[in-house]
Amino acid sequence: MKYLDPKADLTFKKVFGEHPDLVISLLNALLPLETPEEEIKEVEYLPAELVPETPLRKNSIVDVRCRDGLGRQFIVEMQMVWSPEFEQRVLFNAAKAYVRQIDAGEEYHLLEPVYSLNLVNEVFESKLPEYYHYYRMVHMEHTDRVINGLHLVFVELPKFTPQTFSEKKMQVLWLRYLTEINEKTNKIPEDLLANPDIRKAVTQIEESAFSPSQLYSYEQFWDLISVEKTLFNSGKREGIAEGEHNKQIEIARKMKAHGLALPDIAQLTGLAEQEIAGL
Repeated sequence: MKYLDPKADLTFKKVFGEHPDLVISLLNALLPLETPEEEIKEVEYLPAELVPETPLRKNSIVDVRCRDGLGRQFIVEMQMVWSPEFEQRVLFNAAKAYVRQIDAGEEYHLLEPVYSLNLVNEVFESKLPEYYHYYRMVHMEHTDRVINGLHLVFVELPKFTPQTFSEKKMQVLWLRYLTEINEKTNKIPEDLLANPDIRKAVTQIEESAFSPSQLYSYEQFWDLISVEKTLFNSGKREGIAEGEHNKQIEIARKMKAHGLALPDIAQLTGLAEQEIAGL
């Protein structure tokens, strides 16, 4: 049996955007829901495209968006390439979903929380050992004081290992599903298949379940991700180089102000004498 990577756009949306029971299982496993009363029992899917109120505003498309019986909204995104802009987009989409719950003149108490779950296939917090990051509005001095509304969760998939076993068994199983299965997988571990939710999710990514056109789209997705990574990494290198150049210009400007000769400044900073003369 051959399998597709569940992190791809096609497979991720098939598993979690077409099967309410599976997205409920994922959300209950990975969101910071503290009591049994907070657990999600049922959901209805909402349009993944958050249409703006005016034509001049930007449309936003997420992977999965749904709402439960309590009115809470849930946004799920699988992000293959990390960038600082993604973090801002997550906040923007969650805030947009939050404010769009009520119309002008309606009472604010009708607003229900929005949870944004973001699975990231890159490390973006290299200085922190944790793979799970939960953000909400908390009083700086009195952390028990919280303004409820937006809940943002980011999961760094490359940091996850089964050894980081928490009290939430399903969290580990879902993260193993997302990190251990890809095109090279020939046999699914028995302990994964023993769970009915994971077993159902595995059947959704069997290669035989997809048409030739879908498989072509799947391959195109990975090509696009490769190009996006190349462009992003190239942009970071260019940004670093530009930063170093600007730093040398500032040093050269100070040396020039202190009367150092242009050849000496050029030798110390690596800048051209002509550029230094124009400072």
